[in-house]
Amino acid sequence: MLVQEFSGPSSLITVQSARWMVLIKMVKSRFLEKYSGQFGYLFRKPKSFPETLMNRTSMPSALGIIVLSILLSFPSVCFSQEGKADLSKKQAQAEIMADSNQYVIGPEDVLYIHVWREEALSRMVPVRMDGKISLPLIDEIEATGLTPLHLKEIIIQKFKKFIDNPNVSVIVMEANSFKVYISGQVRAPGVYRIRSETSLLQIIPMAGGFTEGGNQRRILIIRKENGKEKRITVNYKKIVQGEEPVSNFILRRGDTIIVPDSIILEP
Repeated sequence: MLVQEFSGPSSLITVQSARWMVLIKMVKSRFLEKYSGQFGYLFRKPKSFPETLMNRTSMPSALGIIVLSILLSFPSVCFSQEGKADLSKKQAQAEIMADSNQYVIGPEDVLYIHVWREEALSRMVPVRMDGKISLPLIDEIEATGLTPLHLKEIIIQKFKKFIDNPNVSVIVMEANSFKVYISGQVRAPGVYRIRSETSLLQIIPMAGGFTEGGNQRRILIIRKENGKEKRITVNYKKIVQGEEPVSNFILRRGDTIIVPDSIILEP
């Protein structure tokens, strides 16, 4: 690498550094030509300093410091813009809108935690089977049972111990926890992921509808409540006819729906 010698504490300056010095001198020269009457005092030598300390290699000009400060600020601006672009990209890919107050987080969900201007703290985190997530500085947080908005508020409070005015967003990238299971006399039995409030009346069409032998009057829903199994028999026809409200049959995480064969169970 080519070098040039100078007197002073730094004996070697790289070619790249020399180019910056030339650029600063050019800016200074043009600045003085145009504004010397107004700002010339920035470049005057203080009377209290010995002449030997006023050479250009030992004291950078005030304008040089200003230019270098601006140049050094560019990386932080770039990183800030990259952080915003990354957040926008994650929001576009998300299955649940950012900071939702409707969706309830559960095990196996994948979250993106974004901390503005703190890229080292922003990351994708899975919700473990024990319901917790792990983040730098604040370790483990219980996420299961919370909405993204509620979790955001908790994370902000914990980060306040380390960061001034933390700006946090919580995005559900993969809603894997809210599943229901449909079997029996439907055309497409299987496991269905649900991203918003869904009723029995809505899930049946998602499963392709009933087969010809499906018993619509004795649909069985198996649900776990407080660690115990609960069995509910539902008359689908009465819901359709308006005799029973749809709101009574909103599905919950982990529900199993069984549509029996009408030949076996129809009285």
